[in-house]
Amino acid sequence: MTGQDPRTIAGHVLQPGTRTEMELRPAKLPSGGWMSIPVVAVHGAAPGPTMWLSAAIHGDEICGVEIIRQILASITPTDFAGTLLAVPIVNVPGFATGDRYMPDRRDLNRSFPGSKRGSLASRFAHAFMTEIVQHCDVGIDLHTGSDHRRNVPQIRADLSDEPTAELTEVFAAPFTLHSRLRDGSLREAACRSGATTLLYEAGEAWRFDRDAIEIGVRGIRRVLAHLQMTEPAGGEPPVSPTLVLGPSSWARSPQSGLARLAVDLGDHVTERQPVGVVADAIGNSERTVRATRTGIVIGRNESPVVHRGDALVHIGAHPTTQPGATE
Repeated sequence: MTGQDPRTIAGHVLQPGTRTEMELRPAKLPSGGWMSIPVVAVHGAAPGPTMWLSAAIHGDEICGVEIIRQILASITPTDFAGTLLAVPIVNVPGFATGDRYMPDRRDLNRSFPGSKRGSLASRFAHAFMTEIVQHCDVGIDLHTGSDHRRNVPQIRADLSDEPTAELTEVFAAPFTLHSRLRDGSLREAACRSGATTLLYEAGEAWRFDRDAIEIGVRGIRRVLAHLQMTEPAGGEPPVSPTLVLGPSSWARSPQSGLARLAVDLGDHVTERQPVGVVADAIGNSERTVRATRTGIVIGRNESPVVHRGDALVHIGAHPTTQPGATE
């Protein structure tokens, strides 16, 4: 196999068989210094596809940061094919302050493709699109639950696209949701630019979840091997096929008070089954929370203190009970 040529990413010349640490500079601080996004580029010795990994687009979602760290630690550039652009922390200011959002209070994952002259979030999105995504054939964006919610490891992807569906099967997360593209999201902008894009959801904000991290690392390694960027990992246990779920919906709190949930992630529930109770603080009232459908618990609210209407248990329809298009 012939070696690949050098290439330029974000103004840096990447030599074959090397790892390069660099940064994107989307905006300046009020003090005059740069806000920078760290990037690690692995440019393999052999030709191959270009893939990006991204995490912490929401600054409080940190499991993906550890997943990317472990992936980078396992790669030897001289044995690698193609190019990997790893961006472990996209929302750098939010990550530094423990905030989901950007300092301008915008959701970065609703600001794509962005603008060079827009708001702070828009500038970050524009820099990521032009310097990372537009160079890539494939991307995996890593997320966790938010606002005290914890998610079972799952892939969200547009399964009507054949290459996307194929990589979803290769990743083999325990569950998969066929998810429509959301306006302003990285996944929507990347797909429109021609990149095959998966979104991995697992765990909760500001917590390392061992299973979420391990499943994410193994899934990414399988995708890298499938794309022939790395050799297949040896010694892995057999992989179960991902279970594609149907429509999903939240069971919500019937009153304000303290929630005690009776189901955990991955549990199977039937429609109208009690999944918890919400009681007021002094015990004068207690109401039952019931499943909205038959399916699998894919997310749950970990905060006991809730208001009426708060989302408590997220249920994805089991395909044998409710096949068809998903929400």
